[in-house]
Amino acid sequence: MSIKETKRIGPVFWAILATAALACAVLLGLDIRRRLSPVPSGDSRLSVDGEGRTVVERYGQLRVEGTDLCAADGTPVQLRGVSSHGLQWYGKYANPAVLLWLRDDWNAQLWRAAMYLGEGGYLSNRVIRNRVYDSVDACIEAGMYVIVDWHVLSDHDPLLHVDEAVEFFSDVARRWGDTPNLIYEICNEPNGEGVTWGGNIKPYAERVIAAIRATDPDNLIIVGTPTWSQDVDIAAADPLDAGPGIMYALHFYAGSHGKELRAKADRALAAGLPIFVTEWGTTLNTGGGDYFPKESLEWLKWMRKRNISWTNWSLNNKGEASGLLAYNADRDAKGGWADDALSPSGRFVRMVLRNEERSLR
Repeated sequence: MSIKETKRIGPVFWAILATAALACAVLLGLDIRRRLSPVPSGDSRLSVDGEGRTVVERYGQLRVEGTDLCAADGTPVQLRGVSSHGLQWYGKYANPAVLLWLRDDWNAQLWRAAMYLGEGGYLSNRVIRNRVYDSVDACIEAGMYVIVDWHVLSDHDPLLHVDEAVEFFSDVARRWGDTPNLIYEICNEPNGEGVTWGGNIKPYAERVIAAIRATDPDNLIIVGTPTWSQDVDIAAADPLDAGPGIMYALHFYAGSHGKELRAKADRALAAGLPIFVTEWGTTLNTGGGDYFPKESLEWLKWMRKRNISWTNWSLNNKGEASGLLAYNADRDAKGGWADDALSPSGRFVRMVLRNEERSLR
């Protein structure tokens, strides 16, 4: 086509081209909205951004700077996601379909694989570790971060099974230590009379961290704190000397814990302790009863202001208030949940993750 001919059809040609471009943009926008929630422009708390990049592709190797969790380039970030319930009971949800649904519909950046030691968990059934492995593989494929949680609870003292923890985490580090998706949570909730930071938790952490770092020098390690991971101020008074990439767990349930625990955590932050809320619930600390949206929002605002990352407890369908699914919903663990498949707490947490709660923007 000659220049003269181009000039003659130019207005029509460019009008057609502009219309086609606009149509493509609209279609692309609709596709993005199907995969992601409506979020404010520039909001970084996305599982997948507008260019199709996953959170791991954007943030890369996580690091700790002061009290902040940061992306590889040093930019402070806040990760948000969902915890499994005990994998011995609800491990069926640790599958690619469910994790992709959490990523794309819920806007979850993070999955926590809770491997109980007791109560029919790892110590009596080593096959449970396969549900952890499924979680890690699925999260790597989906571009999500994954917390591998050694779920100390009824065991009370993490030192009781330190040899097993060293063996397990050494194996995990050998398998996936070179991938930036991996986060280690080495003792969920140390608790019980006589289980102290200096006498039990700190020496346990020193052994397990050394085992991990022998293979994996980089990935984030989160250490539980006394009294069901509430006494972060005690850890702040005597922190680990274990090199970079260490954070400390804080757990709360909005119906049972409030400003007193937040004040304790603020003292720890002021002392320079980096905190990660690896477990929180909208309910009482039993996981049952009612759920508490107002009190949950107070905690969410507090974490947002302090750039504290979190996972919500938990993905199960057993009918308890803190469970994200309604009773007996999605028995086949396929994902794709409609609103009526969610509990009241599940609908609340989904709204928060999708950035639809205006007070958290």
